[in-house]
Amino acid sequence: LSSHAARARATGGTMAAAGEETKSGDAPIYLVYGGKTGWIGQWLVRLLKERGSVVFAANARLENREDVARELDLLKPTYVLNAAGLTGRPNVDWCEDHKTDVIRVNITGTLCLADETNKRGIHMTNFATGCIYSYDDAHPIGGAGFTEEDKPNFDGSFYSATKAVVEGLLREYDNVLTLRVRMPISDDLSPRNFVTKITKYAKVVNIPNSMTVLTEMLPIALHMTDKGLRGVYNFTNPGAISHNQILDLYIKYIDPSFSYTNFTEEEQNKILKARRSNNTLDTSKIAGDIDVPLTDIHTAIVGVFERMRDNLKAAGNYPPPNPHAT
Repeated sequence: LSSHAARARATGGTMAAAGEETKSGDAPIYLVYGGKTGWIGQWLVRLLKERGSVVFAANARLENREDVARELDLLKPTYVLNAAGLTGRPNVDWCEDHKTDVIRVNITGTLCLADETNKRGIHMTNFATGCIYSYDDAHPIGGAGFTEEDKPNFDGSFYSATKAVVEGLLREYDNVLTLRVRMPISDDLSPRNFVTKITKYAKVVNIPNSMTVLTEMLPIALHMTDKGLRGVYNFTNPGAISHNQILDLYIKYIDPSFSYTNFTEEEQNKILKARRSNNTLDTSKIAGDIDVPLTDIHTAIVGVFERMRDNLKAAGNYPPPNPHAT
């Protein structure tokens, strides 16, 4: 067995391109937290496998520091990508009733991983959230977006509060790249897909937001990791798009029978335990620091629905069941 294969067997981890060891003894090793069960983590593992990289899906839980340290020492990764954390099921309202669990993972666990990788000189990419802002007088709808240096101004949910706290602390670690994801979108009808979520809501608000099309952006995340970038980046497609604009495209490309009803943000807040963040993020920094173009959200979302339509047709599930059909 190669050393990579032996590590995979010892940890029960997932490995890609074991033969890479025979080509290059110093091939970079990627370790993905959230890579076994997490939505984005599994996607990262798949992308790394597809390009022939040596990748392990982590076994250790973030909050178990000794296990994290042991795994890092055993696998000796070049890069660690953290896509683990608690967002709540079925949504962030869950976090309001499980605050100590959320602190343990989203703050303590994330800091544990950052600290252990920092001690070993390992680059860490942390998938965070941009849901730490809310439109205000200086950043109105249609106006200037929030930059990476703006202080968080949204405290409407405990989930967002923990993310703002941990981001501030991670800024002190010089080995960490923080990517602020917002309202992630995929080409399928995964329950984690923002499109899937809003098609199931009885009513939706109609507010423009920055969003992250994962098909477009996750390869860019790996590009940024490989470049060794550090610091905080707004990790969304440029621009903002509203719920209504997305659902109108869903009707056009996926299900002409679908319909939706709007309500106000104030009406929404009355039925939720936690308020929701609405904002536009400025993407000037990431656009200037990467070597690949960013696709604006209005162009990217059309590509999403074209691929989603083709995927559904190939699976014999087009159009999908209308969640509001009686």
